[in-house]
Amino acid sequence: MSFRLPQVLGPVILDDVRGAQKMLSGVARMTPMEGSRHLSALVGSPVHLKCENLQRTGSFKLRGAYVRISGLRPEERAAGVVAASAGNHAQGVALASSLLGVRSTVFMPVGAPLPKVAATREYGADVRLVGQVVDETLERAQEFARESGAVFIHPFDHPDIVAGQGTLGLEILEQCPEVRTILVGMGGGGLAAGVAVAVKALRPDVKVIGVQAEGAAAYPPSLAAGRPVSIPTPVTMADGIKVGRPGEVPFKIVGDLVDEVRTVSEDALSSALLLCLERAKLVVEPAGASTVAALLSDPRSFDGPVVALLSGGNVDPLLMQRILRHGMAAAGRYLSLRLRLTDRPGALAALLGTLSVADANVLDVSHVRTDPRLGLTEAEVELQLETKGPEHCDEVAAALRAAGYTVLD
Repeated sequence: MSFRLPQVLGPVILDDVRGAQKMLSGVARMTPMEGSRHLSALVGSPVHLKCENLQRTGSFKLRGAYVRISGLRPEERAAGVVAASAGNHAQGVALASSLLGVRSTVFMPVGAPLPKVAATREYGADVRLVGQVVDETLERAQEFARESGAVFIHPFDHPDIVAGQGTLGLEILEQCPEVRTILVGMGGGGLAAGVAVAVKALRPDVKVIGVQAEGAAAYPPSLAAGRPVSIPTPVTMADGIKVGRPGEVPFKIVGDLVDEVRTVSEDALSSALLLCLERAKLVVEPAGASTVAALLSDPRSFDGPVVALLSGGNVDPLLMQRILRHGMAAAGRYLSLRLRLTDRPGALAALLGTLSVADANVLDVSHVRTDPRLGLTEAEVELQLETKGPEHCDEVAAALRAAGYTVLD
């Protein structure tokens, strides 16, 4: 996604964030903070998860959207608002508009997940499906704003948005006053900028670290260039931080106040999502799990106590299924094997018996008998197995070889 404002707006200060917090009283929940024994053991100091995935609409986006729309003049409210989003921002704008009695139109890509489309409609927005990618959707939303006079609500590039998201920084300091490092996922940078404004004003000793997906990391080259620059075609499963260019407003704040920006791999993202589900019993989308991915990638490099902000939990069930499989594979809990055996009655049953003794769970079996590479009495079997981890994978392969099977890969 590439978003631009026609001009750079003014800075955001602590008073703006405090004002936003008052405005959000009774609207946005103070989401809970949960300790993680598993992550604490990895990091070597206490790790807490700020569960913004449990916020209304399932993400932090309600905070900024409500503050932005609240600040509109009466004539602007009368004209309505418009937004473009594949999910979280759409829902935040829809609910904020409904709470404030403002008409909202939200443009979403044609391929947007159906649960997110349905939720946005239920929150009261007029949803219009346009374009295959968010850039096309954004263009149509801005065109609609010009034609209708509706106010375009940017997902991250406005001081009110940054101030609203910054209320999370105030909550973190209140809930965990001993914190020394805060990890925040970054796309356009509005959330990280807001948190940094609040935290650095009150606790300049606390490190604020932004986390981006490797395939959508626009901030490192932008910070190196000293200005927002676009990256070509960002690619990541973490659609919530899949942004091709930093926002003008948050970029300056991030450059001044965020201590470091790290990147995480797709494997780390899927492993983090799996960990949140299994260990913390939390449904978190890939963008929300980016902070946990950073902890898993280099656990001993953080000063604790650490707070990892889980920014959202809106994940399509079908995507969740694919990501969980990817996460289990990355964690060494899937084993794909191809082996040859003698093609005789009972051979496959014997193979499965060996796997049972090795305590490997068979997910899929493909039995091939007709292949030019095979001898007259040979068969080839492809196996998809669920295992207990990398060591167990080695044990299963060793058990098969010890039983006389030729393991090809």
